[in-house]
Amino acid sequence: MILVIADTHFGRTDRDNERVKERELIECLESLRKSHEIDELILLGDIFDSYIEYRTLVPKGFSRFLGTLGAWADAGITLRYFAGNHDPWHSGYFESEFGAVFVPDHEDREIGGRIFRFIHGDGLIARGLYRHIKPVLRHPVPVALYKALLPGDAGLRLAAWVNERFSAKTTNMETVRMLRAYAFDTMASSGLEVFVAGHSHFAEHTVRGPHTYLNTGSWHYERTFALIDEDSIRLLRYDGGTVVEQAPESDPGDRATVTAASEPVTKVSDSL
Repeated sequence: MILVIADTHFGRTDRDNERVKERELIECLESLRKSHEIDELILLGDIFDSYIEYRTLVPKGFSRFLGTLGAWADAGITLRYFAGNHDPWHSGYFESEFGAVFVPDHEDREIGGRIFRFIHGDGLIARGLYRHIKPVLRHPVPVALYKALLPGDAGLRLAAWVNERFSAKTTNMETVRMLRAYAFDTMASSGLEVFVAGHSHFAEHTVRGPHTYLNTGSWHYERTFALIDEDSIRLLRYDGGTVVEQAPESDPGDRATVTAASEPVTKVSDSL
């Protein structure tokens, strides 16, 4: 079974709130590990709100979460880390420390006879400046120059300031609709059958004919995640020790005024 989590945005708020978020994520992970046969953990981008990895330095903090990743890796669970728009600048730490597979963009793979695409989702529907600067931000030459000119604290502080200044503070429903439309258009014009993304901070599981769009939403805002195996795709939310499942929709229609957290859910278990 594959567990997919995105948009935890570690470091976005104050220390106390971040500790609560980290503790609940670890509780959820360990409970799932006890109740399910987890073979793989996919971190689908924006795990950290600002992340720049230098040759001998990585941002400090969230050691309890990193320790959990280490324990899972030691237990033989595969880790995959997909680059998000907040945390693309990796330089091998997760690979060497946890044996993780780092995916800079997207990955297509077959699961249970269906072709899945996994991707964070930034840049797919971007308009204006970001569409043009994303390739530059990911290219090794400007990244190396940035790190050389702004070492350590300076580089991370600038990245954190940019994220704070330009990141959306609320869910943009236009982004939600456009990302959903992009996913179904892509599946219709290719052999893909399931499109799994994050980025929008809006959890949804939508089925149209043979195609499925799954957005894991944001652990930071809604504590949502997904479980995937050869037979099923489940979108779930962790709520203080209880896991609830959001049933798939055949057509989401226009839910611009409805938040994912208030969507109808079905209770799965009182304690994972």
